[in-house]
Amino acid sequence: MKKTILLMFVMMLSGFTFAQQAEINWMTLEEAVEAQKKEPRKIIMDAYTVWCGPCKMLDKNTFHNPDVVAYVNKHFYAVKFNAEGNETVKFKGKTFTNPGYQASRKNSRNSSHQLSQAFGIRAYPTLIYLDENANLIAPVPGYQTPQNIELYLKLFATDKYKEFKSQEDFVNYQSSFVATFK
Repeated sequence: MKKTILLMFVMMLSGFTFAQQAEINWMTLEEAVEAQKKEPRKIIMDAYTVWCGPCKMLDKNTFHNPDVVAYVNKHFYAVKFNAEGNETVKFKGKTFTNPGYQASRKNSRNSSHQLSQAFGIRAYPTLIYLDENANLIAPVPGYQTPQNIELYLKLFATDKYKEFKSQEDFVNYQSSFVATFK
């Protein structure tokens, strides 16, 4: 009897640990664009900064949610991008850098990366959605709960957004949307 209870406890603990370990398959933008050539999918890019509290909350609360993880990994290529970082990014035949980057400020506010400017990022975090050809669909600024992000993930993954002719169409979609992510 004690062995059965111990085994059940270990199995529950293992299941809990496994659920905690589920992660989004993050990649660079270059890797995501390359992957699109083999298997077309949309891209979701998390444009964050190291000093941004809501960015950290998005990562902890939303991007570690099992429903979000499963949906993103199945339907999107996911990119993490430090919008004030120092990496060199090659995208659509151009090279983007951060010429104003100051290494002494690497853990605080820094200058905006050229790719951030190209995507029109004005707030952090911002989720950038790209179609199967890496063309911009939409930037969605601000912290998103799992239920909030579900609306956008499903809107873009299913191409429902292509049916919209006006802002009112989006409002109607939003008001009738029923979230299923926990």
